[in-house]
Amino acid sequence: MPASPSELKRCTWPLKGNALYLTYHDTEWGVPAWDDRTQFEFLILEGAQAGLSWSTILNKREGYRAAFAEFDPERIARFGKRELTRLMKDPGIVRNRLKIEAAISNARAYLEFQEKQGGFAEHLWSFVGGKPIQNGFRETKQVPATSPESDALSKDLKKRGFKFVGSTIIYAHMQATGMVNDHLVSCFRYRECREMARRR
Repeated sequence: MPASPSELKRCTWPLKGNALYLTYHDTEWGVPAWDDRTQFEFLILEGAQAGLSWSTILNKREGYRAAFAEFDPERIARFGKRELTRLMKDPGIVRNRLKIEAAISNARAYLEFQEKQGGFAEHLWSFVGGKPIQNGFRETKQVPATSPESDALSKDLKKRGFKFVGSTIIYAHMQATGMVNDHLVSCFRYRECREMARRR
């Protein structure tokens, strides 16, 4: 019989959070995101997370979906002073002016990239050779905060006008969107995420 959720071996970090945190780890973190829209959503969320815990952002994720037009970049790019004022009063998101302004400007940079060069996700994946990097860490302390790939991608995005895309934020983004598989090898999701990449 399959193991019950409580019997499964996991990475250590989701064990410190709530049920939402655990579900995120078990179903979403590390799953390869090949589409532009998912990559854009996580770019917004990871930028909002800077300096905060990821659990804080997860708890506000529905608030972000409502406040930021379901992460529709074309609608976000049209946000002006009125929308900025509204967002600064919205308790469903992180009310940090710089982060809100960055989300809006990132939507514009994203659309500019698509217009000039095409697929955003394809471009991001090119920094890891078009397939997930399969790390094999056995302990949480082995997992890095940055990598040469996140350094290069961060530099590229900054040149293109994106904000809140430092290497640490981008490495977290790469982990979340499955560009790197940083589940511990003892975690039941390590092999599952690895197999997802092989089936593409």
